[in-house]
Parts: sequence; structure tokens; C-alpha cells
Amino acid sequence: MKQLARYLPILDWGRSYSRDTATDDLIAALIVTIMLIPQSLAYALLAGLPPEIGLYASILPLVAYAIFGTSRALAVGPVAVVSLMTASAVGNLAAQGTAEYLGAAIALAFLSGLMLLAMGIFRLGFLANLLSHPVISGFITASGLIIAASQLKHLLGVSASGHNLFEILVALVRALPDINPYTLAVGIPATAFLFWVRKGLKPALVGIGLGPRLADILAKAGPVAAVAVTTLAAVTFSLGDKGVRLIGDIPTGLPMPTLPPFSLDLWTQLAIPALLISVIGFVESVSVAQTLAAKRRQRIVPDQELIGLGASNIASAISGGYPVTGGFARSVVNFDAGARTPAAGAFTAVGIALATVFLTPLLANLPQATLAATIIVAVLSLVDLKALRQVWAYSKSDFAAMAGTILVTLGFGVETGVVTGVGVSIALYLYRNSRPHMAIVGIVPGTEHFRNIKRHAVVTGDSVLSVRVDESLFFANSRYLEDRLLEFVAERPKLQHVVLMCPAVNEIDASALESLEEINRRLSDSSVTFHLSEVKGPVMDRLEGTEFLRHLTGKVFLTQYEAIATLDPETAHLAEARTPRKQTQSGYWIGPQI
Repeated sequence: MKQLARYLPILDWGRSYSRDTATDDLIAALIVTIMLIPQSLAYALLAGLPPEIGLYASILPLVAYAIFGTSRALAVGPVAVVSLMTASAVGNLAAQGTAEYLGAAIALAFLSGLMLLAMGIFRLGFLANLLSHPVISGFITASGLIIAASQLKHLLGVSASGHNLFEILVALVRALPDINPYTLAVGIPATAFLFWVRKGLKPALVGIGLGPRLADILAKAGPVAAVAVTTLAAVTFSLGDKGVRLIGDIPTGLPMPTLPPFSLDLWTQLAIPALLISVIGFVESVSVAQTLAAKRRQRIVPDQELIGLGASNIASAISGGYPVTGGFARSVVNFDAGARTPAAGAFTAVGIALATVFLTPLLANLPQATLAATIIVAVLSLVDLKALRQVWAYSKSDFAAMAGTILVTLGFGVETGVVTGVGVSIALYLYRNSRPHMAIVGIVPGTEHFRNIKRHAVVTGDSVLSVRVDESLFFANSRYLEDRLLEFVAERPKLQHVVLMCPAVNEIDASALESLEEINRRLSDSSVTFHLSEVKGPVMDRLEGTEFLRHLTGKVFLTQYEAIATLDPETAHLAEARTPRKQTQSGYWIGPQI
């Protein structure tokens, strides 16, 4: 039963489901449904799809995640970044508005779902760690700017397109003479109203005497109010006859089950975009889920999240939708509204289904400018230019990766940007791990602790060199270890022993083992004995199965202090005799370096 519950988390939380929990979930579902209806329509248009596809992608995927997902608050559905990536991927294969375009979007969701499922079954969630947070932040920031710029044409009532920010802005400038004043009269006030709703409506409602909970619900309904008012205005003033683009007729009823087109050529062309969407969607989703889970001292299982998101995407494809993932804004709303279990997502799916059946005829006269305003307000909250300054102050290499991802995404498009981000993340990882931090250490007077000679006042001797390596040893850094260690030895003609401290070494691969053997041989040729200290148990177990320990010229010591006491008792005695000066808050010893 426990094994089955691992793949079906609903069996875990479902056993203790109560009436009070159901009430909280229903209230949260009502709030999220109100928020999700205009967002689903808007994101479908952003993906280049008919608006009803956004509603279809917000029904079965939520049910699938409620069954397979582990987060109690994550709300799955169409999101801005994945919608943009979908438009970028499918737009290269078919023209918008065609059956081929919709079929490719459905195939993209299905293929992404299969990839996520496979990654979850084989527990490959760790692969997402190859994307650094600065790179993800840079990609989302750049995507938010592109999305916002791409929606300006709907606010202005002009035709303008492009695959990157430069092309979009150039097209908008050229289209300025064709601005439709009626569209502008709808789009600008709607955008201003939605910006105000995000920050100002709730305090205003509380100020007139409403309770915080009711004020919060009404504030979340702001986009629905914008939809209702602008739709009424479009009908009253016949804005459609004056050039204002309307949503048009939306099919009524639930989607019929469908299958994606099984074309080897299509799937081959969609493979890389599907993988990128899977990874980006998973990283975004898990980061949100972990943040919300920590607030309630809950936990999520990343590998099971892969299965939950994979099932959601397959469900989206089967119901005629496109790729989905956990959304930041709606998940926070779901959490703040009091969602207790994933059942809140299933209740939201019921609400969306009812809206699809009964409300779609009322949306035919909804101006596209209103949905564009909804998207612009939502995605600009994802733009975090302040992070550039913070990352610059902390790490120049991370800043270079973040800024590079932003510039490439803005200049060359979404797919190129995310591929660049993945490449930069892997390159940074390999670069940092190929040059592990190595420190010559000495004993802190009056203690058995060893610290970096460049940071602390410590005692060292001429006959023993103690070197601490602060990284696991593998193929990428084994040669650096070898060269650096031999460089230290060459600078000390009186040296008799080298002790390599390994408290941070969690693994030694075959390449690093060969380097250790070479270090041992070359030190032996120089009449220097090679020792190890503080080797972890699992690492020692593997070394004991090799010839290395049999050929090692020195010993493996349990502690570094034991090594110094054995190899250089005079230095150990000198350190014991000295009383350390007062230590500062920063951890540095006051007084001259020894």
C-alpha cells in the first residue's frame, strides 16, 4: 500500500479528508476559478491558439495533478512563459489558426507529458538542478518583457509581430500610424485598473469596512470585473464595428477526448522544445511548490512532482489542450485563499468546466485588449530587474550568466535564450567544480581545529604540508588537484609529508583515483610521503576495493590532528602551548599571522 501511495499521493491525504478541509478547498477553488477564467483565455491567445483551448487546458490537468501531485497548494494550468514557448515552438511548424497548429500544440503537450513521466519514474528530478537560479530568473525576466511587448499590439489595435523584443518593438513603431483609438480607449483603462487592483483594491475595500477575507476575494475578482465592464461596453457602443477586435464565438460545452497526431517527423521537430518546456515548467513549478510547502511545514517529492506534471500534460493533450505547469500567481492565490489539499484543484476544474458549458456565450464580445491587459499585468510581476544588481554584488559569474541569458532571450528569441541558459548553467557548474577550493591549513593554537593559513592565525611546520580540498573529486577537477598540490610541494624544499584533508570529499571517481595514484607516485619520487585524513566512510569503502591504499606511501588518519601529532609532534606541542587570542565575530583571530 505504501508503494502505491508513493505514486498516488491522493491515497495519503485522502484518508484524513474532512468536511472542514473540503470547505476550505471549495472557498479556495472559487477564488482561483474566478482568477483562472480570464487568464486561461488570455494565455491561449498568447500561445496562438483559440481562447477555448485555455479553458480546456484548465480542466483535466487539474484533476490529474490532484491525483498524482504532492503539493497541497500548487495550481496547475496554462502559464505565460510556457504559452510563449509553445507559440515559439509550434509557430515554426504551422500557421496560427490552422488545424495543423492546434495539432502540433496538442502533440507538444503529450510529448512533454511523456518526458516528465519518464523523468519521474527514473527519478531524474536532479537534472533540473543543472539550471541555476540566476539563469532561470534571467530567462523569466526576459520572457516577461517579450510577452508584455507582444501584447501591446492588442492595446493599440494594430498588427505587429516578431520573434524577439527588437523585432516586436520595430513592428510596433511602424504600426503607430494605424492605432485604433477605440481599442486604445479600452486597453489603457483596463491595464491601469488591473494594476491598481493588484495593490490598491483590497486596502480600499478594507478601508470602507469590509472584512479582510471578503476584500481579498473581491480583489482577486478584479480581472473578472474588467472582463464584464469591457464586454458590456463593446456591446453598448458596438465597438466591434469600429475596429475593436473581439474574442468572437467560443464553442460551448466540454472538450471531446482527442489524441495527438502521431507523426514521427512532427515529434522529432518538437522533441527539443518539449524537453525545454518540461524542464522550465518543472523548475518553475517545484520552486513555487517548495516555497509554499515550507510555510506550512509540509514537504513535496520532486520526482513525484514530475509524474504529477507529466500526467497533467497528458491529460491536457487528451482534452485538446496545450502544455501546462504550476503557475506562480495562481498558486499563491490558492495558498492564501486557504487551500488545504490538491482537491482544491479538482474543485477548480469543476468550476472551469461549468464556465465552459454556461458562460462562454457571454464572452463573444470580450475585447482582446482586455485579455492583453490581463497578460501584461500578470507577466510584469515576473520581471525582476533588481535581481541583476543583487546578483552582481554577490557573484560576477552568476551575473554574467543571468545577463547573458536575458540579452540572448531578448535578442534571439525564447528557444535560443533557454538553450543558452542551459548551456551557461552547465558551463558554470563545470568551471566551478573544475577548480575546487584548496587551502593550506594549520592548527589553531590551543585547539585541535585546522583553518586556512590566509584567514587565521595558525601554527604550521616546515616538514608537513596540510592541504584541505573542499569539493568531491571527479574527472573535471582531478588534473587541477594534481597540478595545484604538486605546485605547493615544489615551493617547500624541506617538506617530508603531505596530508590531504578530505572532510568535504563525498566521492572520488575513477579519473580522480588515477590522479591520486599519480600524486602518490610523484611525491614518492621526491622522497615525500603522501597521507590522507578525515576520509568519509562511503569513500573509504570504495578506496579499500582498489590497489591505491596498498601502494599509498603514507597512512589514512581518522583526524587531521592525529596526523599532525604523529608526523610532526613538535608543531602539535607548540600549538598546545600557545593560548589563542580573542576571536572576533567574523571568525578571524586578532593578532599577527603565525
